[in-house]
Amino acid sequence: MDTGGLPVLDQRIAGCRACPRLVDWREEVARTKRAAFTDWTYWGRPVPGFGPDDASLLIVGLAPAAHGGNRTGRMFTGDRSGDVLYRAMYDVGLASQPTAVSADDGLELLGVRVTSPVHCAPPANKPTPAERDTCRPWLVRELELLRPTLRAVVVLGAFGWQAALPAFAGAGWTVPRPRPAFAHGRRVTLDAAEGPGLRLFGCFHVSQRNTFTGRLTPEMLREVLRTAADAAGLPTR
Repeated sequence: MDTGGLPVLDQRIAGCRACPRLVDWREEVARTKRAAFTDWTYWGRPVPGFGPDDASLLIVGLAPAAHGGNRTGRMFTGDRSGDVLYRAMYDVGLASQPTAVSADDGLELLGVRVTSPVHCAPPANKPTPAERDTCRPWLVRELELLRPTLRAVVVLGAFGWQAALPAFAGAGWTVPRPRPAFAHGRRVTLDAAEGPGLRLFGCFHVSQRNTFTGRLTPEMLREVLRTAADAAGLPTR
């Protein structure tokens, strides 16, 4: 897949219509909206990654939220999961501000990019395995483009972990066999035939289910982000 640099890749992702179920769902949500957002013009398309094209740290989620990224057009923006993630990133010095409400709110990520293995909002937040696999070449290409600077990755949740491992292999890193299982705090080093290896960190997803129940606390999230940032050579506070 020859897609040029990251800006071109992001444009191509935003125009993808490969998965009929996801296309129907994201567009239906954009038409019907949520009552609190009736004045919004929803994005209603695939949501590309967000952050600099020379990032040394990548954060991999699951998929855009129906009324978050699918509404605003930016990863983890406009929903409670994003509120938790960007607050923690700001607290450790990886984001310019603690909130993310719209794509033009001025938020900048500092040495970090955020992406997901599935770029369309799925019904019930559950992409099918076929949809995950159809979307994988986009993540592989994103990883290939980031490879010169990328040194560490935080993967949020088991779905993202399972979806990302084949993408790392496709982008040139060696994934251990058997494949390492997901766990919060899991650390794995992926070697590469050429160039530096990649430090991989597992973290519970910033879903409301996890944050409301305390399965993932802000302190736990900050700890993973700081550790990963240090592995990526990024300063923290």
